[in-house]
Amino acid sequence: MMLYAHSLPDRPVAEWEMLADHLQAVGNRANEFAQVFGCGALASVAGRLHDIGKCSQAYQKYIGTARVGEERTRGPDHSTAGAKEAIKAYPGSLGRMLAYAVAGHHAGLSDADKLDARLTEKVLEDYSGWEIECGSLPPQEKLLPEHKFLSSSAPGFTQAFMARMLFSCLVDADFLETERFYAEANNEKVERGDHIELSVLRARLRTYMTEMQARAGDTPVNALRARVLDYAIQRATLEPGLFTLTVPTGGGKTLASLSFALEHAVRHGLRRVIYIVPFTSIIEQTAVNFRDALKTNDDILEHHASFDWEQAKNVESADSEGPDGLSKLRRAAENWDVPIVVTTAVQFFESLFAKRTSRCRKLHNIAKSVIVLDEAQTIPVGLLRPCMAVLDELTHNYGASAVLCTATQPALRKCDEALIDKKDKNFGFDIGPDRELAPDPEQLYTALKRVKVEHRSDVTTDAEIAARFAERPQMLCIVNSRRHARALFDAIRDQPGATHLSTLMCPRHRRIVLENVRTRLKDRAPVRLVATSLIEAGVDVDFPEVWRAAAGLSSIAQAAGRCNREGKLDGLGRTVVFMPADDKPPRELEAFWQATRPVLRSHGDDLLGLDAVHAYFKELYWQKGEEALDATKVGERRGILPAIGERKDDFKFPFATIAEAFRFIDDVMEPVIVPWKASEADNEAEVLLRKIASMDRPLASDLRRLQQYTVSLPKNVWREWLAAGVLQRVNPALGDGLLHFKDLAHYGMETGVNVFNSDMRSPEMNVL
Repeated sequence: MMLYAHSLPDRPVAEWEMLADHLQAVGNRANEFAQVFGCGALASVAGRLHDIGKCSQAYQKYIGTARVGEERTRGPDHSTAGAKEAIKAYPGSLGRMLAYAVAGHHAGLSDADKLDARLTEKVLEDYSGWEIECGSLPPQEKLLPEHKFLSSSAPGFTQAFMARMLFSCLVDADFLETERFYAEANNEKVERGDHIELSVLRARLRTYMTEMQARAGDTPVNALRARVLDYAIQRATLEPGLFTLTVPTGGGKTLASLSFALEHAVRHGLRRVIYIVPFTSIIEQTAVNFRDALKTNDDILEHHASFDWEQAKNVESADSEGPDGLSKLRRAAENWDVPIVVTTAVQFFESLFAKRTSRCRKLHNIAKSVIVLDEAQTIPVGLLRPCMAVLDELTHNYGASAVLCTATQPALRKCDEALIDKKDKNFGFDIGPDRELAPDPEQLYTALKRVKVEHRSDVTTDAEIAARFAERPQMLCIVNSRRHARALFDAIRDQPGATHLSTLMCPRHRRIVLENVRTRLKDRAPVRLVATSLIEAGVDVDFPEVWRAAAGLSSIAQAAGRCNREGKLDGLGRTVVFMPADDKPPRELEAFWQATRPVLRSHGDDLLGLDAVHAYFKELYWQKGEEALDATKVGERRGILPAIGERKDDFKFPFATIAEAFRFIDDVMEPVIVPWKASEADNEAEVLLRKIASMDRPLASDLRRLQQYTVSLPKNVWREWLAAGVLQRVNPALGDGLLHFKDLAHYGMETGVNVFNSDMRSPEMNVL
């Protein structure tokens, strides 16, 4: 009897995909992915086993319904069978690793108890004959990694992470092979591959940097930037691993770090550069800068707002792909198979601890990459140890290099002696001074000092700030919440050049506002800008005076980096730190401000120097305590690493519970699309929405373009507006995973989405 993996509605059975062909193809592709880190044979077996449950007569009858158009989305279980056979064939950790991946290739990685229940209690349809479709399995010794993996200092972490990477290889291979089959059957082009080589991009960047330096004025600042660039490029010959790049704000670290990354990748045969920025708000500027420098669009992926199709469609079944196999293609997600990825820390780290296929499919493509973590100090303190563990794992066992790139290095190295556990063991990164990519950071800080920081000891009202704005035609004030930004803007709205900037504005809107701000600054026209912290990291603006609401020292340093950035003032720029009378620091910022206050007293004359920054982070970690650096609650246990470590011997890891617990932002936000218009004639967003609404499966390129019109709302506002019809579905097939505003009634051209008229109040109002 002929067995099939995927059917084609209203097409002859002879054109359907044979099950044996699909299993072999997925196995081969998964093998190719995992070969990069020495686990190809293991991934090949996962691919060959993943769909053997489709051998059952019940499943073959189910996919046959696609011919007659019967509306069914959930078929007989076809994932558990492969997991059961993996456990039988390979008792021990390898079998369990395969079982996690195979059982979860639609539903996602589960906790061990859920997996065990499926393996022991679930009654499956008869799938006999699977050996014929799958082929004989290799002996266990053939599945061992091709090289010895170094064990993480966090017990069990290496084994648990290998299971994640195997899962990633399988789900991406399955998706790509399914996509390939349907594309070929329908004579469609798959929008993947054919990217420019990294060596070509490196050559383009070299040319760009040479031309940029030739255009730059002969100033001390530009001379220092050139020195930083040349030194970082020279260090690219160092062996892959962990690095630091410690350069003051305005020292040219963004392009210097990209230059190092491309040089290092080409020299050592690494596959891509993953550039991680702290906030969604600066992705667009970083990506635009990279596109200008590298002269390409299609080879740079800008990945931030993710629409979680699986969550929206409540994918919990083991077999949610639909009778014709197309349902999983509707839940399209990025797999990072491009030379340059620009993404957020939220997207990067949450994916590395995720359970859903849409977020995990890209993980294998992080292996043998150069990871540049811009503004490394923004990693949440409560997730610091798990994030450090995963960076260690990627650099030790998956051939990656990682650069901690910042003006305020967060004392994560052993030599900083800031991370000491209860047993007096130093758990910092093993990064020596020879792995620093900047020349003499201390001298750089002295040479690039362009700002004096003042601290107002008394509380400051909005009226006082508004009065100072009236005296200073060019001034920036950065506050701690979107609510305060709106209130302060309202207080200065009538002053010439009054401007507002927050994440309640969609990225394209913010970009246009910033372009106008830069032009007015250059022309010496009035610019009175109120912004949230989104402007602090990587946004190239230069004000003579900056005010910063009370926050951690690293945030103050970032704010100071927007002051006298180019060193064009006769003296030093002025940065003022104040305690708002009208908006207390959010609870999540209180600890950072508490750690800053003693440093203000002890290093007030040089608050932005390396010694002050080191003292701040040492104080912060001491105040928080060791347990606070892995503070997430996993079930009944506190800490992600302990939750993994206690199951290292039986390999019963709580993957799903960890995924639910690992959150960069506690108050979860929901992305929605704003049909924003730069002018009356601008209809790009509307055209994109209509196109996606008319398609059974939206194109990845269209979804990427929609990211420029995304705003994240607090869940309670999202729910209220969805129920009231303010938000509408873009396409019924995507459910609530992709919503848009039906009009711009709730969106202001000066301030973005107005969430403050809602009766509800949520922690979101303090999200920056």
